[in-house]
Order: sequence, then C-alpha cells, then structure tokens
Amino acid sequence: MEKEWNWEVLSPSLSICVSQQHKFGTDAVLLSDFARRCCGFSFQKSVACDLGTGCGIIPLLWYRHPTEHPLKTWCVDIQPQAVAQLKATLAQYPNPKIRPIESDLKDLQGKIPFQACHLITCNPPYKKQGAGILSERAPAQTARHETQCTISDIAEISRRLLKEGGRLCLCQRPERLADVLGAMRQNRLEPKRLRFVQKNAGSAPWLFLIEGRLGGRSFLQIEAPLLMEDDEGNPTQEIEQIYTQGKYL
Repeated sequence: MEKEWNWEVLSPSLSICVSQQHKFGTDAVLLSDFARRCCGFSFQKSVACDLGTGCGIIPLLWYRHPTEHPLKTWCVDIQPQAVAQLKATLAQYPNPKIRPIESDLKDLQGKIPFQACHLITCNPPYKKQGAGILSERAPAQTARHETQCTISDIAEISRRLLKEGGRLCLCQRPERLADVLGAMRQNRLEPKRLRFVQKNAGSAPWLFLIEGRLGGRSFLQIEAPLLMEDDEGNPTQEIEQIYTQGKYL
C-alpha cells in the first residue's frame, strides 16, 4: 500500500503523505485558516481536535508555523490507512503535539478526555445519508457520504469534547446549511460566524465555513464572501495569502 503513497510539500520543512484514497482539497485548506481565526479566541493556548482528519492536513497546516499553533491536537479518523498516512508524515517530521487516534468519532470515550477541547474542526461528508449515488470505493464513501457519521453525530460528540465556550468549526455545501444550523443548536453549539465561499463575485457559493460556540448567546455574524478568483480569473490576494502562509518558514 505504501507504494501508492506520495509526498506533497507544505513548506520547505514539511511534506505530507497523501494517496488517492486520502488526500486534501481546497475546502480543508480554507477550513484550517478559518478555524485559526476564531473570534475572541486564543489559538496558541488551545487544545484542539480534528474529527475525520484524513491525511491530517488541517492540523499539519497549523503546525507549519513555529509558534502560532495549538498546544495539542488530537487527530481522529476511523480509516486505518488515513491514520497510517498521518503517522508516516509524523515519522518524517516528529511532532508530539499532534496525536493520531484510529477510532469511530462516536466511540471516543476514554480515548480523548471529555470537556477538554477549546477547538474542534471537521471537514465532514457532504452527501446526506441516503442521498446520491454511493462511491464505489469504501474510503470515498466514508469521506463523501454520511455512511459512518452524520452532522448530528459530529455536533453531539463536539458538545461532549468541548469546554464550555469552546468552538466547533466545519465546512459544508450550501444546501446543507439548515441541517448544520439545526444540529448545532440541538447540541448547544450556537452559530456565531458564517462565511460563504464563491468562485468569483458573480457566482453562487459552493461552500460555507461556520463556527459555533458551546453555550454561546444568539448572535450570528455573516462575514464577507471569500472569493477564490478576481474578475480576471486570477487567485485573489486573500486566497494567495491563505495558501502561502508559512510556506517559507
């Protein structure tokens, strides 16, 4: 299996182990940056958890920077190969602050202390349970369809893992916005910040990024859309900054 693995450069001092089954896309990069900017939140003093971590891209992007990263991050995935790839990356670039855990996120009791996290991230399956044509390969099914967990499962375990006032940040397709808001509120995760992602100023959103706070008061800040391209089809300045941040550390 290792013969199918490749290495993608994140910075001059860090590469990540990827494969056809477990790689990363734009949505994970944007979520990593969005979570790092939680409102009223000390990112560097946080204990974090990345649910459905895959190859570990979200926390690995955080730790490109020598100081601006969480104190500790648990990385949870149910798929053995995903965890093996993250461990392969950490074997090349040891980081005791990143702790891989192979587990169903619905079965984390005794593996991660409850009420211990300040921040949780999740790039969840986008297809609703029972909707759409299932991918042929099992890893793709798990990543894209709610076969192993639902939005409600993610919200429920986040409520258990977070300290009061802790944040859950996730991304999802716009058609699932009502599902996400409902699941968050059912678990006392008050939506506090919402940002839509668009290809350009004239296109409809293809993604949204949302932050919920455990026990927060009702107030939702809608941020300006994140545009991927300018009028000439070039990456916007903000997108370039997100992608190059820490690249030359």
